[in-house]
Amino acid sequence: MGADRLYLDHAATTPMLPQARAAMAAALEGWANPSSAHADGRAARAALEDARARIGAALGWTGHVIFTSGASEAIAIGLLRAKAGRIRTSPVEHDAVLRVTPDAMRLAVDGDGLVQAGTGAQGVLAIQHVNNETGVIQPIDSIARDGVILFADCAQSAGKLDLPDADMIAISAHKFGGPPGIGALLIRDLALLHASGGQEQGYRAGTENVPAILAMAAALEARTDWLAQGAVLRARLDAGIEAAGGAIVARNAPRIAAIASYRMPGLSARAQLIQFDLAGISVSAGSACSSGSLKTSHVLHAMGWDEASAGEVVRVSFGPQTGEADVDRFLAAWTAMAARAWR
Repeated sequence: MGADRLYLDHAATTPMLPQARAAMAAALEGWANPSSAHADGRAARAALEDARARIGAALGWTGHVIFTSGASEAIAIGLLRAKAGRIRTSPVEHDAVLRVTPDAMRLAVDGDGLVQAGTGAQGVLAIQHVNNETGVIQPIDSIARDGVILFADCAQSAGKLDLPDADMIAISAHKFGGPPGIGALLIRDLALLHASGGQEQGYRAGTENVPAILAMAAALEARTDWLAQGAVLRARLDAGIEAAGGAIVARNAPRIAAIASYRMPGLSARAQLIQFDLAGISVSAGSACSSGSLKTSHVLHAMGWDEASAGEVVRVSFGPQTGEADVDRFLAAWTAMAARAWR
């Protein structure tokens, strides 16, 4: 990224923290396959298992940690190999969940995107902790657990908020300052899954990416409570957008301070993205994983937004480095763009 660019797309991916880069560079100097029986392999295995314990400790997780290539693979493993019956989820989940649960029961959501979870049904309930488009925080800990295996997609919340009380959790390192291509499935009881053979206690085949895993551990251990400042910045941006005539998506729902979506009536998200990019500002429309398709957000549709309104929303997402001047720069660009469009 150029020095004059403003990066406000941290929900898509966030820059690696210095601690993570240093840990990965050091690990690359002494690489060996952790499944090898020789001394180098045993050293790599020791470093891998130490990182596994460190990651659990940093997240306050006492169960098992299965390393994956990211949250999408963790979701696929957890939902496709669960020893359970029917899967229930919601229509506002990430595409990674919707793709692997085409026949699942979709729970209703209200106008703020909060899941209206029923009780009493057995099987797997898969709910995203923090929505990647709106920032809405689902009240996972208040969901009835009797007979239910609770699966939480924590790609946007791990390393930022405390983990919810779930049986399985998907996380992704590049969302909290670690490298891309590494994540984990956290699981309380391995008996919940059908094994597949291979590495990771027989639950995920493939040589473990030890350098990335060590970088992931370092990123979690470098965690700081920057969301308090983020909440101040997001409140400043919310107020400015509303004062300028825009609308805040899920305004009345609990939202993580790192993510917000805004509607600019009368100007398509596609046109906004082009103009923001020309102004040196990186934001997105909906999920970065599907933004290239130019489809309007399935999340907003599920919340009751019509096609035209949903197509006028862009997402802004903060990181630890985001400051007041960044918010003011984006707000000035948004206000000027809206004024031109409304003239």
